[in-house]
Amino acid sequence: MRYVLDTDVVVAAMRSPLGASAALLLAALDRRFFIVANVPLFIEYEATCSRAEHRLAANLSETEVSQFLDGLAALVEPVETHFLWRPRLRDPSDEMVLEAAVNGQADAIVTFNVRDYGATPESFGIEILRPSDALKRLSQ
Repeated sequence: MRYVLDTDVVVAAMRSPLGASAALLLAALDRRFFIVANVPLFIEYEATCSRAEHRLAANLSETEVSQFLDGLAALVEPVETHFLWRPRLRDPSDEMVLEAAVNGQADAIVTFNVRDYGATPESFGIEILRPSDALKRLSQ
């Protein structure tokens, strides 16, 4: 199984270590699935997780956020983006997530913003799952 994690899922994992998003990262650590991401998406992970509002909500220091991101980077299978599929989605910031999924041959995009993706990923054979549904899928 190959998943692309939207940035909101990565932030939720950092902020709430007992939630479904954090459980997904632990499942990836156990090699129950692979996380795929391209460079622009990982840069967004870094920029968003490093914001003071998220760091403070997670009660993490800058060093600890950096360690979290280093650990995530070790789990990610890098994806080269060969084709840009833009514009396909109503939110331009979600385009890099779709590009990572298409180029990384992902089975699903895991996000809290299911509506933002519409039916577009399905045209590439990619599902849209919430973190809790992605966890359930791993148990099947």
